[in-house]
Amino acid sequence: MKRNVVLAAYAAFVVLALSACGGGSETRYQTGESSVTREFNWNIPEHVPLPIVPSDNPVDEAMFQLGRHLFYDLRLSGNGSQSCASCHHQSMAFAESLERSIGSTGELHPRNAQSLVNVAFNTTYTWANPALVTLEQQILVPLFGEFPVEQGITEDNKDAVLAAIGADAKYQQLIAEAGIDALNFNTIVKALATFVRGINSFSSDTDRYENGEANVLSSAALKGRELFFSEGLECFHCHGGYNFTNATADSSQLFVDTPFHNTGLYNIDGQGAYPEISQGIIEITGKASDMGRFKAPSLRNVALTAPYMHDGSIATLEEVIRTYAAGGRNISNGVNAGDGRANPFRDGFVSGFDISEDDIQNLIAFLESLTDFELINNPRFANPWEN
Repeated sequence: MKRNVVLAAYAAFVVLALSACGGGSETRYQTGESSVTREFNWNIPEHVPLPIVPSDNPVDEAMFQLGRHLFYDLRLSGNGSQSCASCHHQSMAFAESLERSIGSTGELHPRNAQSLVNVAFNTTYTWANPALVTLEQQILVPLFGEFPVEQGITEDNKDAVLAAIGADAKYQQLIAEAGIDALNFNTIVKALATFVRGINSFSSDTDRYENGEANVLSSAALKGRELFFSEGLECFHCHGGYNFTNATADSSQLFVDTPFHNTGLYNIDGQGAYPEISQGIIEITGKASDMGRFKAPSLRNVALTAPYMHDGSIATLEEVIRTYAAGGRNISNGVNAGDGRANPFRDGFVSGFDISEDDIQNLIAFLESLTDFELINNPRFANPWEN
């Protein structure tokens, strides 16, 4: 399956969805039937609703373990050089330190690899595709995509990839435990989705504080927390809720909204243009006002996931805060020169604010308190091939 074919189908879907919403920029979709139970080891507290699970791919431990092995397997690529974990490292909350990812053939991806933690709660997948609403859909893109090539599986090599994996005695055991007759790419996609759906994080210091544990947050983090949820900074409007993003969906919802935002990172032509390589959901919708609009990522474990923004163009949390305090980014020279603060499509919540040097550090302390050290050291999510 080719990425251009996949995206064309999704684009057709989203155009219909936008039309159904009266032409608005944000889409809404119905969640449909969900197959979800707390009997699975979700690593999700009782007060958090369970994620949406497609009825044709119910979660169970056997599929989770099959997906875990596939996630870390270099053989799941056209040339045997790259796994899902090549761009999604547990130590970095399943993100990576590169500005933009590099595929199995050396091709540079147009965007930064997002963290996979808590993506079970995503409204949409990737940075800017309103129609990718399930993990099963999204996983097709890195496996089979051509623009850019990621894992590089094609019609020419897919049989060899399956044969190499299927011949391994460990996979034969895992397939039997999952009750699968034979391994195919439909099963591979479902297993990978089950594993990634199970990577959840709710054990940060902030979680412990919210659960009533005293003295877990430093005075700086507490001050930063107050700033974060203030109307002055307005961070919480796009990064609120239990997953610290407004792009959150779960099994308690009948309908899901899919918000996207222009944060004033670029304004190349003075009329709102972003670099041609990655321009936001305008690439799907074709609407001029969707230029530069991307999904707000979860801020859980954000201290581990630098660099930041859709293209990895901001190196530190301090620089992110200063950019938002300025109401966008002014690039004074180079091919991307332009004043993002004057971007006509910039989100209304990115309007700038006054903040002291001390409060910048306090806000960073709060963001650091969203790190879940249990997650990044949990053997349940680790590479099984290293044991």
